[in-house]
Amino acid sequence: MSKLKKGNFCPLIKKECIGLKCAWFTQIRGVNPNTGQEVDEWDCSVNWLPMTTLEVAQRSLSTAAAVESFRNEVVKANESNQQLYISAINQGVIPAQITPLNQPLNTLPEGEDKE
Repeated sequence: MSKLKKGNFCPLIKKECIGLKCAWFTQIRGVNPNTGQEVDEWDCSVNWLPMTTLEVAQRSLSTAAAVESFRNEVVKANESNQQLYISAINQGVIPAQITPLNQPLNTLPEGEDKE
């Protein structure tokens, strides 16, 4: 199988790529998400889009996995707290009865002037 050669024609200026004279000609350093190989190359930003899109997708999946793992830990902690609460009730511990204030502490009754 022969390897395809990338063209050098820029559809934006309708002529050959002008390389470093173009503001969109960018250096990328890192790891190719498809191959795992090191990358340190200059190329058109438009040419980098597929690779950078894959990298963002992979990072998003990694973030989603971390969020799911955190969620699972929170669910486990909630279940544990519920069991402790149920156990305390079964042993006769009376839950605290909290009565809300009729008026917040930081307000004055009507008619009193603020100074």
